[in-house]
Amino acid sequence: MYNTPILPHIMRILCQVCLKLRGWKLQGLPPIAPKYVLIAVPHTSNWDFPLSLAMAFVYRFDMHWMGKDSLFKGWRGPIMRWMGGIPITRSSSNNVVAQTIEVFNASDRLVIAIPPEGTRSKVDTWKTGFYYIALGAKIPIALAFLDYEHKTGGFLSTFTPTGDVEKDISKMRASYSGISGKYTSQCSVE
Repeated sequence: MYNTPILPHIMRILCQVCLKLRGWKLQGLPPIAPKYVLIAVPHTSNWDFPLSLAMAFVYRFDMHWMGKDSLFKGWRGPIMRWMGGIPITRSSSNNVVAQTIEVFNASDRLVIAIPPEGTRSKVDTWKTGFYYIALGAKIPIALAFLDYEHKTGGFLSTFTPTGDVEKDISKMRASYSGISGKYTSQCSVE
């Protein structure tokens, strides 16, 4: 959808207007790196998806995202792929991390959004696939957010993984302190 002629320009203006009418403001800037993993925290609502897409248009970057393979069944499949979707089979161990690293290594420019919580429900521990993808592909992790309480969204900072997964994820989680998802009871960061 980002490469469809004229559409990105129209969508950027439309998204700016819609976000403004809904009271949302953007904060921070996306990384200048041509390739990165974008984590979006907290992920508590299906509304996170259209808001994230709108912000990607406003910020002018192509955002790809991973979704459960059932979203890509039937007539929805081509639409989901056109919108940047990458189907993931969660029921099998098909080494999504290694496959994604290969895709990053073969690409000149690529941004993939991955919610580290792995679900819209509250979790105590983040999944680590996003981290190992960034580490293996030697790319940064963009810390993106949607704060429903303050109606702000955007980027906090860019994080470079060191290889110490526990320490690094602890630092990243701390960056999200005070940010509220749509459903605060489901937020996995305090």
